[in-house]
Amino acid sequence: MTSESFSQLVRQYERLVYTICFQLVRDGAAAEDLTQETFLSAYLHRDTIPAGYERQWLGRVAANKAKDHLQSAWSRRTVLPGEEELPPGLSPPAEEIALSRASAGEIADLVTALREPYRSVCGLCLLKERTPEEAALALGRPVKTIHTQLSRGKRLLREELERRRRNGDL
Repeated sequence: MTSESFSQLVRQYERLVYTICFQLVRDGAAAEDLTQETFLSAYLHRDTIPAGYERQWLGRVAANKAKDHLQSAWSRRTVLPGEEELPPGLSPPAEEIALSRASAGEIADLVTALREPYRSVCGLCLLKERTPEEAALALGRPVKTIHTQLSRGKRLLREELERRRRNGDL
């Protein structure tokens, strides 16, 4: 594919790609970025685009880019009420904000109330301040499993703290 034919491809399908991205992410700036990423990918793989199926190929790439964006950690972040939005990389995870607001006694009570496997993982990592690697050795589990269980345990703790604050229990 020549540079001119690729430029024609971009002009012909840029609105379609943007629309697909926008329909999925519902954010204009993100859709613009994803459109650029789609065409960058198309340029890098321009020789593998099936002839006659450019529209379908670009649509699938755009949809996959948007889905990847929606699954990314940045798009799933949570900003707690009262916390101002900071630029990327400067705001602490929502779990840490919620956990820092609660007293140590509250956290210990919540951790002991968690169901397994989250109780043991959060107990080691949050209460005893062990690293996930140390917790993996102590519990005989893979490190990746500990990271996943710790993340889910923190989410459960945050949700319980938010529920208690909404109900006035704290």
